[in-house]
Amino acid sequence: MMLDKFVYRLALTLIAGLFLALALTATSLRAEDDTHGLINQLGQANFQQAGDIVESLAKTGDPKVVPALQAFSDGDLYVRKADNHVFIAKSSGDRMDLLDPLTGQAAGQEVKDNLGKIKINNNLRRAVRAALGSLTLMSPDRATRLAAAQSILKAPSADSLETVETALQSEKDEEVRTTLERARAVAVLGSDRPAEDKKAAIETIKAEGGRDAIGILSSVSVDENLKPDIVTAIAGIQEQLKIWDAAQNVWYGLSLGSVLLLAAIGLAITFGVMGIINMAHGEMVMLGAYSTFMVQSVIRNSYPELFDWSLAIALPVAFIVTGAVGLVIERGVIRFLYGRPLETLLATWGISLVLQQAVRSIFGPTNQEVGNPSWMSGSFELGYLSITWNRLWIIVFALGVFVALLLLLKRSAFGLQMRAVTQNRRMASSMGIRTPWVDAFTFALGSGIAGMAGVALSQIDNVSPNLGQGYIIDSFMVVVFGGVGNLWGTLVGAFSLGILNKFLEPYAGAVLGKILVLVLIILFIQKRPRGLFALKGRAVEA
Repeated sequence: MMLDKFVYRLALTLIAGLFLALALTATSLRAEDDTHGLINQLGQANFQQAGDIVESLAKTGDPKVVPALQAFSDGDLYVRKADNHVFIAKSSGDRMDLLDPLTGQAAGQEVKDNLGKIKINNNLRRAVRAALGSLTLMSPDRATRLAAAQSILKAPSADSLETVETALQSEKDEEVRTTLERARAVAVLGSDRPAEDKKAAIETIKAEGGRDAIGILSSVSVDENLKPDIVTAIAGIQEQLKIWDAAQNVWYGLSLGSVLLLAAIGLAITFGVMGIINMAHGEMVMLGAYSTFMVQSVIRNSYPELFDWSLAIALPVAFIVTGAVGLVIERGVIRFLYGRPLETLLATWGISLVLQQAVRSIFGPTNQEVGNPSWMSGSFELGYLSITWNRLWIIVFALGVFVALLLLLKRSAFGLQMRAVTQNRRMASSMGIRTPWVDAFTFALGSGIAGMAGVALSQIDNVSPNLGQGYIIDSFMVVVFGGVGNLWGTLVGAFSLGILNKFLEPYAGAVLGKILVLVLIILFIQKRPRGLFALKGRAVEA
């Protein structure tokens, strides 16, 4: 008897569950049919009606409508003229592959003439972005939620306020939450919320700061009693941005200064030790850049997996190539012209023209492509500073070269001989130092460093036969301003002139800014003829 009752109750439970499942399925099918009906209405709707339909689709909260809305935004939504059904369509030759807008399942093919593309304008695209944002705010994927929050921020609407507030209650990710709070504040300003809420929203946007915040506060329509708060918030953001703009100029100046340091540091050695005005120094930089191009060409063709190491390989190659060229120039030409600065200037200028023409004949006059390794590509944000990886690594590289050269001069026998020759050539010679060979290897060292500078400059400038010409005058300015032959002077001079240039450019322009810098250096040299850091020694003082 007990068994019969158990079987009877089990049967009733199974039947009740079956009816519940059927009811839920029927409800789901009706909801899907209703959603299909809304999407099909897009085929005959004008722009205003389409906006209302998009809003209705967003209110369903059904993530299945996301592909249809995305296709609508991308221009891939079509209506079949025979029955006014709407599909996602992809071109396949002279026909179109049809996909169900909700399920994504294949729905056959259709001739293009039998389909009509559903048109969309910018207002509708903004509405679609807002709808997509509200539909994907609850996604388990962080990237999807972040993209959704950013979409709502780009197309703020009071209609999305409730959805954003609901998402904020459960959001744990800091970046997504910050974006949602900003989106909520923007939405509150356009809503009918009390004035206190809107004042709090203004403070939230002000705290976020940035030019986007100024744009939002400037474009929003608020009551007259809130306009003083808007004006105060904008003024506060602008003051903050002035500080960040100054910091950005300092960063640009440091970036330019590192380039000038790389270009000038080799010149500081040769000019300081030998007193040679080397007008071919820029061509050493150019040869270093072309050495990088050749190394990358070999790697691209034969060892593509080593491309990220191409600069590390190019550095010693460029140093050896340009150092050898510098040694040949010193032994073949310059050693016969010591004590005659004008003849040396003319001779090295002629050598620079020969090197430029030789490169044009071998590689052609056009720019050559030198790629960035992955670790030098892209940028990142630091507050409101935009910092590119290639510039950052060049600053690190320039400082690394400076430290290495400083150690060479202070800690090695060759460095001791160089400093001896710099301070008193006759006394150094009388002490047994072979000054001609010190001159030769010093010139080769300066040329090799210029070649390594060319490797770095190939990442931020055009690699062409004229590459070095853009840096030779600035390099001499850095060396003279810092103090001839003094590495610390070269470092301070390069970064000082770089920062000064970047602060003058917004007011005077790039060309006039350089002219002003030149005038200021001339005035400075009138007061301190030996530059910021003058060398000490009997011969120098004489």
